[in-house]
Amino acid sequence: MPGTGAVPTTAAVPASGAVPTTGAASLPGAVPTTGAMPAAGLPTGQPAAFSPEMARRDFPILHRTVNGHPLVWLDNGATTQKPRQVIEAVAGFYGAANSNIHRGAHTMAREATEAYEGGRAAVAQFLGAASPDDIVFVRGTTEAINLVAQTWGRANLGPGDDILVPVLEHHSNIVPWQLIAKETRARVVPVPLQADGRIDLDKYADLLSMRTQLVAISQASNVLGTVPPVKEMTALAHRYGAKVLVDGAQAVAHFPVDVQDLDADFYVFSGHKLFAPTGIGALYAKPEILQQMTPWQGGGNMIESVDFGRTTFAPVPHLLEAGTGHISGVVGMLAALNWLTAFDRDAIAAYETSLMAYAQQALATVPGLEVIGSAPERIAVLTFTLAGHDPAEIAAWLDRDGIAIRAGHHCAQPALAHYGLESAARASLALYNTSEEVDQLVASLHRLQQAT
Repeated sequence: MPGTGAVPTTAAVPASGAVPTTGAASLPGAVPTTGAMPAAGLPTGQPAAFSPEMARRDFPILHRTVNGHPLVWLDNGATTQKPRQVIEAVAGFYGAANSNIHRGAHTMAREATEAYEGGRAAVAQFLGAASPDDIVFVRGTTEAINLVAQTWGRANLGPGDDILVPVLEHHSNIVPWQLIAKETRARVVPVPLQADGRIDLDKYADLLSMRTQLVAISQASNVLGTVPPVKEMTALAHRYGAKVLVDGAQAVAHFPVDVQDLDADFYVFSGHKLFAPTGIGALYAKPEILQQMTPWQGGGNMIESVDFGRTTFAPVPHLLEAGTGHISGVVGMLAALNWLTAFDRDAIAAYETSLMAYAQQALATVPGLEVIGSAPERIAVLTFTLAGHDPAEIAAWLDRDGIAIRAGHHCAQPALAHYGLESAARASLALYNTSEEVDQLVASLHRLQQAT
């Protein structure tokens, strides 16, 4: 891949960070009065060819400046940026279609309900679920895991039961299990890692037993990028009668997912890691499991009838969705799924793999830089240390050049502790990143080393 050039500045916004009001990547000047919400269902035709340049045209924020430099967004593991199609869909909903759902008899209530339930159908299709009824809307991955812990976990865990959780997990896939284990007197059992960041599958097999009730595992690590063999690990867990929850927060933006092929009992993800708005995510559960889950919150939307003697609950998935949902978030997520799946997903995955390889080679030229983790199967996450520099110092230096990375423990302290670290710097790539941006990152790191 060529490594020259820089992000163009012609479409950059003023240093104040305001979004431009003209140009191909700008926000709409006015909210449309028709067609504001994306059509339900994912594209069914031939996927479009993919190039990062094609993708970048749809992201207004990628054409702004930071500290006088074109923005280089390498913090995609924390959140992805939003294409104009998502921004316009959310603005269009509030400007022309805002209504509550499931309750009103008027036109706009019907339209909003259709958009919301169309989003549910699109998520089911995106994950390969058998039915939209297998999808529960939540605020994000964290809430989805807590929902499973507080409903399924409370009903099915007891003294002496084991919950297996790999050391590479995000805190959101550790802490909820600790909380419910304390309540039910079950045990959270860590699954060790190998030196390269892969899960130790021999130790995993040894830890499985008839006491194992749940395995909670990420499909891709947010700090090491490791992509475990989830399908094989799930099959092994099922031999012992254990259920498997798969955290897909870091996976869904990078490669296709099929929950039925994985045979996952639960699958969770966040929209904001998938080019969709914040505050919206989804839980998939096998229908036979979902039917057995009881409410974890009470209120409107999740009931059929209420009196002071007895309440009759709505069927799933509404049973688990108390109160008014994040309607505009679902509209935005539907737009994001439509946008992403219009491209050739295999081409995106191949591009990201080549970009990661390029970045690994480029970073290797920086004296004193060490990338953490080297699992052969991984997404484009590059967590690193730089001799003589604190991760926060590295991030602050790069920010002066308009380069956004993450520094800290990345909500994965056990994974970092595996390498004897408390914090590290992380550059996480997405489909709109380029080799030129990698060159800017590497050049800035060279300057940091030369300045000290």
